[in-house]
Amino acid sequence: MPRYFPKMLQAMVWEEARFISDKPGKNTGDSGLGGGGESTQALVAAIKDARHSILIQSPYLILPKGGIELFADLHERGVRIRISTNSLASTDNLEAFSGYHKQRSKLLDAGIELYEYRPHPQIQTDLVERYPQLAHKNPIFALHAKSMVIDDSKVFIGTFNLDPRSANLNTEVGVLVDNPRLGEQLTKSIERDMRPENSWRTTSSFNPDKEVSRGKRFKLRLLKLLPIDPIL
Repeated sequence: MPRYFPKMLQAMVWEEARFISDKPGKNTGDSGLGGGGESTQALVAAIKDARHSILIQSPYLILPKGGIELFADLHERGVRIRISTNSLASTDNLEAFSGYHKQRSKLLDAGIELYEYRPHPQIQTDLVERYPQLAHKNPIFALHAKSMVIDDSKVFIGTFNLDPRSANLNTEVGVLVDNPRLGEQLTKSIERDMRPENSWRTTSSFNPDKEVSRGKRFKLRLLKLLPIDPIL
């Protein structure tokens, strides 16, 4: 505590925050597995208002219906969109990655810059102070934060993943805060994870899928055959 608490206090910023949340049982079944919720509506509205940049970190990336088109329109308006997510090598949810894998080419075609997290990032010793004692176990590192920065100032941090389950099924919560200092702090944190030593930049001509075993890639191919996207 004496070592870390002063740094935490120094980084704190007092600002008015908007708390957004879904009502438990938001999916009544009237819209099947769709329907959205209050969190979905609030985040879509915030994204639509973006003027020049959107930076997102989400462990699971399966855009719900209309999501790719929304980002494509924003890209056409000159909004730069960058997303940090897990790679096949770092993910802890192969089912969710199968949904992302189906969309990846379309996401790139929409103008989105994709960064897939390495299972052994260079910053692993910074993330886990006990890493030298754990190194012999070869632990896998993965992203689990759900956060976003819009136009360098508007910040979202919460439980919402960029996937249909969060959009339509789960009860999600989070806060929206408009503060340039917080925006800068979160941007630096996400951009650190996106550096080449910590993430692969996935493009139309390169992806890091071959960093995993053939067995894991085979499981991914099987999962992609299943019609499970609405519940991912």
